[in-house]
Amino acid sequence: GRKGEITAQLKALGSLPPQERPAAGKAVNEAKNAISAAIAGRKRALSERRLDEELSEGGIDVTLPGRGIPPGARHPVTRTIRRMRDILTGAGFSARSGPEVEDEFHNFTALNMPENHPARAMHDTFYLPSGMLLRTHTSPVQIRSMLAEGAPLKIISLGRVFRRDSDQTHTPVFHQVEGLAVDEGVSLANLKSLLHEFAERFFERKVEVRFRASYFPFTEPSAEMDVRWGDGGWLEILGCGMVHPEVLRHGGVDPERYTGYAFGMGVERMAMLRYGVTDIRRFFENDVRFLGQFAP
Repeated sequence: GRKGEITAQLKALGSLPPQERPAAGKAVNEAKNAISAAIAGRKRALSERRLDEELSEGGIDVTLPGRGIPPGARHPVTRTIRRMRDILTGAGFSARSGPEVEDEFHNFTALNMPENHPARAMHDTFYLPSGMLLRTHTSPVQIRSMLAEGAPLKIISLGRVFRRDSDQTHTPVFHQVEGLAVDEGVSLANLKSLLHEFAERFFERKVEVRFRASYFPFTEPSAEMDVRWGDGGWLEILGCGMVHPEVLRHGGVDPERYTGYAFGMGVERMAMLRYGVTDIRRFFENDVRFLGQFAP
């Protein structure tokens, strides 16, 4: 302290002859450091003894409020992908994946969209300097699977796809789930039955559906499936149809022997319907207040 013996000795150094001051100052500082170390050691010992006494006496107050750890939650898009995958694998499909950077053959030509085909205008495509492109759908996985595995085949492809589109209901990057079944005797009735059951299991209620004629270059006939929604109107949720014979040929499958059906849907759109979300961009803003609503 200010009035302690060490302080007094430091002040007295000025009265010593110059030749004695270094040795005297060194001795005083060594004594000061030793005393400080002894005091610090004693404080630690007392603190540890006090802690040991509290622990031995059961000094933890169990009535104090706890500090809980907030539970984490899977992203709603991830939850939706897993739900769709579980339903479809339960129906006998196997999951397949493929590259996100594709060539024009697998993304367009093999799916009955040759160069200059008007259907290519339906896809706002991201082209790369190398001539490759970011896939606009997961259908190329179906071509690759047919070429690699042949028929019969029953697969789903899940993953990210890319299109140059961004608004309240579209994003440049989104997820798709597509299905393909190829075998002898596969019919449109099989497809309709599967998709009706899928809709009821996904939404966990009885669902009224209808199929409307549509056009996709890779299926013939083609249809869109609607569900009765909200105030009784119809809402489109997916596209489907019988695989076009030309697509089977590009996949190395004989269309004279085999037939197949295919379907595809957007994961984010299905998540919006399931969770009542009106703006698809909310899924990608990383707002924990929004995402926390989907914790189990």
